[in-house]
Amino acid sequence: MAIYRIFRERVFEPEAVICMARAYEGALAALQLSDRHDPLTEIVAKKIVEIAETGERDHARIRDRALEELRGKPCDSCARNGPFRIA
Repeated sequence: MAIYRIFRERVFEPEAVICMARAYEGALAALQLSDRHDPLTEIVAKKIVEIAETGERDHARIRDRALEELRGKPCDSCARNGPFRIA
């Protein structure tokens, strides 16, 4: 699984790991990506980590923001919680 490889390569606080793992699993479920070897899972994982590195620790907001940024449109919770950059 892509995000767990990232966890082995970098150092994160336990709270951040739990939050990112929940956001990642939720995003994959929303995208209906069940094959964890699909290259898209790596893109999702990197986006989750990128967002979490801003200091966000709410897994649902991280998931929603990642999904919307990957889809190229702003999400409702993102609009309520401030601007963001679409990568």
